[in-house]
Amino acid sequence: MPIKRLTVAAALLSVLLLSAPVYAGNTPTGNASVAGSSAVADAAARVMRQMPSLNPLPTLGQSVVPGDMNSLFVAAAAAPAAGESTTGQADSAAPAPAAIGSENITDLRKALLAAAMSLRDVRYVRGGHDPSTGFDCSGFVRYVFSHAIGLQLPSNSASQFLAGLKVKRADMKPGDLVFFRTRGRHRISHVGIYIANGRFIHSPTTGKSVEISSLDDGYWAKRFAGAKRPEAMALAARRG
Repeated sequence: MPIKRLTVAAALLSVLLLSAPVYAGNTPTGNASVAGSSAVADAAARVMRQMPSLNPLPTLGQSVVPGDMNSLFVAAAAAPAAGESTTGQADSAAPAPAAIGSENITDLRKALLAAAMSLRDVRYVRGGHDPSTGFDCSGFVRYVFSHAIGLQLPSNSASQFLAGLKVKRADMKPGDLVFFRTRGRHRISHVGIYIANGRFIHSPTTGKSVEISSLDDGYWAKRFAGAKRPEAMALAARRG
């Protein structure tokens, strides 16, 4: 039923109620009071019978969400949840290291050597692990593997030696680790990254910088302790 017709009917009913005689308290004309009340009731009944029954369901079924509300729902769905970063696109644009799970072993080795070569001439600093301050031998190796292929190695040469898989000298490949005993016959104290043809790159000692040396050099040949391949690299090599 249109809203306008409902309003007119309600107004008519109000007039009938207000025009009926009102009796306060106990009055000797009680019969007249009852008659007045009956007249009001009859009039109200006649008005209600003339009004069609109101069923709101069809009207609600035809209702639609306003266009601006739809826009609000879309905006809410697109908004990040509480605590969620809003800089995902900026972060994804930054270059990422080669992933061991997705790159083949050749690409991983190339990435390692490219990263290592880019750090040549960075000075040696005892305990150093960043190009801005300098490297010691294990800090250099750890930095290269972390930033080139995303692989985290132990923090010192002795631990790196224990974590790798043994590789025969004839089977060494680019990116393998070569270890030396420079402080006694039983202690691993130096590490570098094998390149090829008996050469390796490392951060040697105080007063020097990252450089390329040869395993055939007298000093390094006497102190060579063996080569190791990080387990993740060995797995990648098996996958090809």
